[in-house]
Amino acid sequence: MTSNTSLIICTYLRPKPLVTLLDSVFKGAVIPSEILIIDGSLDNATAAILNEKKYSNLQYFKVSEADRGLTKQRNFGINSVGAAMDIVFFLDDDTIVSRDYFKELIATYDQYPDALGVGGYITNEVTWRKLAVGEKINANQFAYDGWVRSDGARFVLRKKLGLDSNKPPAHMPEFSHGRSVSFLPPTDKTYPAEQFMGGVASYRKETLETHKFSEYFEGYGLYEDADFTLRLSNAGTLYVNTGAQLEHHHDAAGRPNKYVYGKMVVRNGWYVWRVKHPKPSLKARLKWNAITILLLKIRWINVITTSKRKEAFTEALGRTVAWWQLLFNKPKIE
Repeated sequence: MTSNTSLIICTYLRPKPLVTLLDSVFKGAVIPSEILIIDGSLDNATAAILNEKKYSNLQYFKVSEADRGLTKQRNFGINSVGAAMDIVFFLDDDTIVSRDYFKELIATYDQYPDALGVGGYITNEVTWRKLAVGEKINANQFAYDGWVRSDGARFVLRKKLGLDSNKPPAHMPEFSHGRSVSFLPPTDKTYPAEQFMGGVASYRKETLETHKFSEYFEGYGLYEDADFTLRLSNAGTLYVNTGAQLEHHHDAAGRPNKYVYGKMVVRNGWYVWRVKHPKPSLKARLKWNAITILLLKIRWINVITTSKRKEAFTEALGRTVAWWQLLFNKPKIE
């Protein structure tokens, strides 16, 4: 079993969630050989609380403006990893890992020597149950590998319109808009993947020596993880181990406003689509736009149907502006 491992945690204005995460890390069956905290905070609260806790094997880095932002901080962390490390883990600062999280990921690399990277599995965001013998699912459900969950309203509508994903979860169709890792059931199995979340990820150190996170994704960096893993999937094999479990407790601190978020959903979504499929067919282009417009319209309807009307309005406006901008100002693929 691989023993030399590094954990990189990029953080921004979240000292308390960070400590909760670190406490769970140090309760694990396997503790990373080194833990690198890459702090882009504008204050000293994170440094102060870490100084009080005095965790072992921990190195703290406070980055300057030039290295602030998720992708820049991740690349800073990669450049700071010890030379003897074999596997590098990345965790979001608002996650909590299970006792066997790192043990499971390390075992996956031993089981699959071809793995360039392995993603973990979030357990607290979706409720699954095993399918009963002979049970038939309805249009509001999604089934995979003997398990079933409720399907999101957006996917239910997409199924009715013939716009559902035609690929397994964690794989991108030619028209993008696939189903994420959250559509893999908690079977404790390991599944091949093309993309997984950057905040519950791991990679071989040698992979990170030749691949870096794109700094096209500035600041919050929505979909930077999709970009990185999709580029890696063109070079080799990735996996998701559903037995490497953790919880993700979304912390509002450090997140962009909904207008900026809405713009990123569309513009960054287009970018990662073209990373994987640089020359999609006309049918795929039409499907991408059809789904983007459908999701945009749903968000506008949410202005009336949800209690968070201001958030829905500003996000819908951001999505709309970004879609129109793509007509004459498309992102340049690196």
